[in-house]
Amino acid sequence: MRMIRLGVLACLIMTCPGLAAADTLSQIKADGKVRLAVREDAPPFSGKNDKGEIVGYSVALCQAVVQDLKRQLGLSDLKVELVPVTAENRFDAISGGKADILCEATTATLSRRAILDFSIPTFVSGAGLAIRDGGPKDLPGLAGKKIGVLGGTTTEEALKRTLEEQKITAEIVPAKSHDEGMAALDHGDTAAYFADRTILRYLVGLKKSPTKILLSDNYLTVEPYALGLPLGDTSFRIAVDTALSRLYRTDGIVKLFHDVFGAKAKPTALQRSLYTISGLPE
Repeated sequence: MRMIRLGVLACLIMTCPGLAAADTLSQIKADGKVRLAVREDAPPFSGKNDKGEIVGYSVALCQAVVQDLKRQLGLSDLKVELVPVTAENRFDAISGGKADILCEATTATLSRRAILDFSIPTFVSGAGLAIRDGGPKDLPGLAGKKIGVLGGTTTEEALKRTLEEQKITAEIVPAKSHDEGMAALDHGDTAAYFADRTILRYLVGLKKSPTKILLSDNYLTVEPYALGLPLGDTSFRIAVDTALSRLYRTDGIVKLFHDVFGAKAKPTALQRSLYTISGLPE
């Protein structure tokens, strides 16, 4: 037993096979490509457009990071491989070595830092409610009713916690996708859909059915988004943070924001503050 303990201690002090952190930068340079984990169902951060292409704010940020990594590594070319993931398996794609960067609407939390590293923040959002016209407009008004939410997310956890804190009894209905959750609201199967307000605003804007769906005014949570990265790979995390910081310190981030959200869209004061604070100096 003492010898086993000494062996474990030695592995903690020195590099042992199977315990060393991944050297993502070396692997990227050797392969000539970066693998980006993306989702089809989380617009406007990561989703399919009319042409079937994966686009969105987080995807565009990752594409910009790839261009900067190419310069950092001194490569003439650096290809991008898109790795499709879902809300359920997105973290496994990074921790299991199937992708290098998680490019979607990911909230950086303390519990998730046990399995992933995160870049500097990329977006600040929060959860809100999509509701039917004439229906309850806040959580107290939803007592005794059904509330939809994307299953297996921090948003679902926040909804459960908020209902408990406010002593509101309501039935939570997990959805497999935002489209499914919004469809349930549209058909009257739920009284509200609880999700990221930026995503809700996008989905409400796309809606074409006669049922009027509104977005409630209040933020019910505040969630910082970041890019998910392999745990313990400090060199890669710093390289990604360097790329993001350089983007934030220039008008490149404004152009990217407008390309995704439209020329008339403006970052919120909170989002502008994020760019200022997170644009770290070299």
